[in-house]
Amino acid sequence: QVQLVESGGGLVQAGGSLRLSCAASSRAFSSYSMGWFRQAPGKEREFVAIIAWSGDSTYYADSVKGRFTISRDNAKNTMYLQMNSLKTEDTAVYYCAASSRTNIYTIGLNSFHSWGQGTQVTVSS
Repeated sequence: QVQLVESGGGLVQAGGSLRLSCAASSRAFSSYSMGWFRQAPGKEREFVAIIAWSGDSTYYADSVKGRFTISRDNAKNTMYLQMNSLKTEDTAVYYCAASSRTNIYTIGLNSFHSWGQGTQVTVSS
């Protein structure tokens, strides 16, 4: 288990950019696969992006591919989500999560053992 704290959310106009951060409380962070998820009002939580423990493999939801970039700095125990060309449909609470599983292409939602409290992203038209 690790404590995760997201930051960087806010209000932005469509077409704008935001950078989310996820700070971990433990150096064990560097051994975890890390993911970003989001949940809009009235909708289920959905996968956004995931990054391997080493940072050398990433995977994105089709809806954000080419616009969002996930990265991590294991020396700082921090993960990032750079969000560009934001759309109104990107409005949601964004969560980061940690998993001990290493194959980022097969990790399911239930395999994430630690979650942050979420940060609100609102994209206005």
